[in-house]
Amino acid sequence: MNEVVLYDYWRSSASYRVRIALNLLGLDYQTVPINLLDAAHRMPDYLALNPQGLVPTLVIDGKTLTQSLAIIEYLAESRPEYGLLPSDSFDRHRVRALAYAVAMDIHPICNLHVVSHLLKLTDKADAREEWMKHFIGDGLRKLETMLGESDGKFSFGDRPTMADLSLVPQLYNARRWGVDMTAFRRISDIDTRCAELPAFQAAHPDRVKP
Repeated sequence: MNEVVLYDYWRSSASYRVRIALNLLGLDYQTVPINLLDAAHRMPDYLALNPQGLVPTLVIDGKTLTQSLAIIEYLAESRPEYGLLPSDSFDRHRVRALAYAVAMDIHPICNLHVVSHLLKLTDKADAREEWMKHFIGDGLRKLETMLGESDGKFSFGDRPTMADLSLVPQLYNARRWGVDMTAFRRISDIDTRCAELPAFQAAHPDRVKP
């Protein structure tokens, strides 16, 4: 059996998503830390593996995979028994829509390289905090409404899906930046249930920090 290797940064939301997925699937994997603060993602050896210079990168089944949601969808399709994505095509769309609302609409504009560029454009002391609170808070407000359209213990149904794997890491960031969560009752309930699961616990940044 081929070794599973995750190139990972402990605080990366995208890496966090994939760690949860691997844990839910019960896959043993080796972690190779890529320290973004030390620019390890820009080193030639890593760029040869992942030309975007992003984390995570997953080596599995003899293949090299990039982009966290594409990785999770590969895992869902190659190992469908867990149900990271539902079997029904419309239900898959609903899960993807919830996941993409986080990973494509909130996460990119709050990413390290985006906010670093923001700080080059302004000398306002609290610009980063205001930026994070605005975009994360606004995105979660819209997501709360989307989640109200489905029931169950988790974002979709009674077991975690790709939607929850996207949501939980974003909530870690929300708390880190002091986003007011009091209005997000459904989101908070889902987060509490996820926090009770060993797969989510083991993937938490505090548990994997080098």
